[in-house]
Amino acid sequence: MVKLSEIGVGQKAAVSDIEGDARFLSRITSIGITPGCEIEMIYNEGKLPLLLFGRDTVISLNREESKDI
Repeated sequence: MVKLSEIGVGQKAAVSDIEGDARFLSRITSIGITPGCEIEMIYNEGKLPLLLFGRDTVISLNREESKDI
């Protein structure tokens, strides 16, 4: 399974699993990232936050959060 932070720019993927405590899961699902959600990576460079497109919106996640998706 590939982590969200390992997806290249322009690649599309479907979220298969999200790990974390209840607070993290609540926050991530409230912004639209759920299992089965299709995303497209817009920006994934260096140590900067990730930008991805999913559910008709652009989402920014820090690298630490993306390790659990």
